[in-house]
Amino acid sequence: MFLRKASTNFLSRIRLSSTIFSASRATATNSSPIPLSGKLKGYYDYGSRGHTWRTNHKDLHLWIILCGQAAILGINAEPVLAEDVSIKSTSENEGDNVIGLHKIEDASVISNEHTSKWRIFTDNGRDFFLQGKLEQAERFFLSAIQEAKEGFGERDPHVASACNNLAELYRLQKQLGKAEPLYLEAIKILEESFGPEDIRVGAALHNLGQLYLIQRKLEEAHKCYKIKGRVLGYGHTDYAETMYHLGVVLYLQGKEEDAEALIQDSIRILEDSGQGESMICIKRLRYLVKIYLKSGHLADVEGSQRKILRIMELSKGWNSMETVIAAEGLALTLLSAGSLKEAQELLERCLDSRKSLLPEDHIQIGANMLHIARVEMLISGHLRKTSSSEAIAELNKAKDHLDSATRVARQVLNKLTKQIGNKQNYGASEEIIRVGRTALVILLQSLDALGLLVITKQELQESSERYSTIPEAEDALFQCLFAYKEFGTESSLSDSPEVKAEYLSCLKHLSSLIGNATADGTPQPRGATLQELKDEIKRVEIEISPQ
Repeated sequence: MFLRKASTNFLSRIRLSSTIFSASRATATNSSPIPLSGKLKGYYDYGSRGHTWRTNHKDLHLWIILCGQAAILGINAEPVLAEDVSIKSTSENEGDNVIGLHKIEDASVISNEHTSKWRIFTDNGRDFFLQGKLEQAERFFLSAIQEAKEGFGERDPHVASACNNLAELYRLQKQLGKAEPLYLEAIKILEESFGPEDIRVGAALHNLGQLYLIQRKLEEAHKCYKIKGRVLGYGHTDYAETMYHLGVVLYLQGKEEDAEALIQDSIRILEDSGQGESMICIKRLRYLVKIYLKSGHLADVEGSQRKILRIMELSKGWNSMETVIAAEGLALTLLSAGSLKEAQELLERCLDSRKSLLPEDHIQIGANMLHIARVEMLISGHLRKTSSSEAIAELNKAKDHLDSATRVARQVLNKLTKQIGNKQNYGASEEIIRVGRTALVILLQSLDALGLLVITKQELQESSERYSTIPEAEDALFQCLFAYKEFGTESSLSDSPEVKAEYLSCLKHLSSLIGNATADGTPQPRGATLQELKDEIKRVEIEISPQ
């Protein structure tokens, strides 16, 4: 009975491993889900004689404002500043990738004192913005708005450019209430100057849509993106970005099918334009995987993940953590779909790459070993019907991997708890706490799985004493409980609902094991009575339920 219940629980938790692993990614990849840089990709000129998109990338394809995605959604957070630069043509300046002052052809513009000041204020504001000196940048952008109004007129596109710059700065500072009226003013001026169907209006609406997306004003964001789509043309390559953002909005509104269709079209446009292997396309494929997972379309998840892995293999090779992470994602999907051998091969290749890229006691290596052990236990379950010896051999391999995962997790926790203890006076960093919780979850899962493995192996060996190895299983589960107390309570790592959930799983498995043994007349183990375990289970369930 215990084995059947434990097996069911084990299978239902396979997908959890991907969450556990993803929590440890940033350590190796050095990436952050919340970009903080004010790096400028490009800027837009609403000049009186020409309207030219300038960028620090040579593969330029359009000259419109393409603001980044909102940081809190993991979308592109890079602000785009507008600037007045009248230059001859994009082709004549193709090799000029330096953002700075450019020749202004209109002598009347140069002779105007206000416009000269406007240009200086804009340039200085942009320079301070790029340096991350936002207070100084704000002062110059405010002055640029005033000079634009006095030099060009209250309703001139230069005023719209200056308003957009200040709005982008406020968005970066999370002063969203200040940013919105500036975006609206810029859009209104552009509509008056160029008409509501002009491409510049669509670009400005995209920026406003980003603001609404951050604020979770989904209907407003939806309208902004739709207008930009109408202006650009729904098959336009730059509309692919807007389609993606609109898909995100629809997904957040619970409209998964509509979101899926839009993001698929966004990816198709990129592929048709030769950008199917770009990081932008990979990012959208990953979001599509998220939608497929929620809707339970495992075949579509697998197809998208295979495409991502193929691109990563070709572009970065296996000496890259990004490729390893893509392969592990596919392996976990294959595991859920029952393709155990392919999942095992991928996970073993991931482990080989990690060992060459990371320290031997890195928590990602421990997580990888735990994944492989789970696959080997499932393979053993299939083999037991045909060959007990082969099934036992798989369990032995799984035990080795679980022992290694346990060792790595303990090493990480020993190091981190010392760091946490040394920083108690001023608080441990979020990164230390995050990695510590990940390591504790991996340790608890490994010990929990080890208890199940011991019982499964005994059944396969058909021992004459039915519960001859029960003490070994109990020992693994008691270690799980002791680890929670040792590393979790004393260092505050147990404040996580994920950690508590693993602790609860160990408690329930140990309670079931002891209950079955007691019913058969086996003496209760030392360390805890069945009633004490049941009381602890109730206590933890009460703690977890609000979360």
